[in-house]
Amino acid sequence: KLCEGILNILEKDTKTSCQVACLEALRILSRDKKVLVPVTTKRNMQILMRLAKLDTVEDPLERVSEFPVIVEALKCLCNIIFNSAVAQKLSLELNLAAMLCNLLEKCKDRQLVGDIKCFDLRLLFLLSLLHTDIRSQLRQELQGVQVLTQALESSLSVRWMEEYKAAEDRDRPSLSLQETDCAIEALKALFNVTLDSWNVHSKNESHQFRYMAAILRHCLLSTGPTEDKTEELH
Repeated sequence: KLCEGILNILEKDTKTSCQVACLEALRILSRDKKVLVPVTTKRNMQILMRLAKLDTVEDPLERVSEFPVIVEALKCLCNIIFNSAVAQKLSLELNLAAMLCNLLEKCKDRQLVGDIKCFDLRLLFLLSLLHTDIRSQLRQELQGVQVLTQALESSLSVRWMEEYKAAEDRDRPSLSLQETDCAIEALKALFNVTLDSWNVHSKNESHQFRYMAAILRHCLLSTGPTEDKTEELH
């Protein structure tokens, strides 16, 4: 009942501070599988997707004041999808993976969107891990390899010398914690999406995998903010 009450509040046009507080409470509650059973419905998923700016293609990420709401809604979706098989099935029906790829595109070349990007990538990782049909959709329909590789490239701030050779700057600073976390989530999602890619059939696929290999080499030469984070990245 508490979760339903929170979602009823979130369905209304309430203040940003109220939305964030409600989402934080829902995020904590959504760690409990038993609590999720009555609230994992199409309507409730759509409420969270709307708050995460996943329900619209055209709406750009312009209002910085809304960013905490987007991040908390994505965190809630991560918990719900991880803990609920029903939510995983609904994700395919609601075309969640395509909407996450679209949100990732909106994050390109924008400031202050690091947390949005990181939890978007984490959600793509979870979907590609837990639902084989979504993994196939990402690979075949949504150009998931390209989208995720570009996300990894931007997280690592890759500069190019040649088509498949990244610049090696030994004096470059370590990645920030946020950049490292984004890169790690992109790598995990890429692993899932390319898991069955033993045969490369087209010229475009060949280019994509050579491009990815160059970025992965750059990744191995990069360092995180701590030894533990560098080890996790590698």
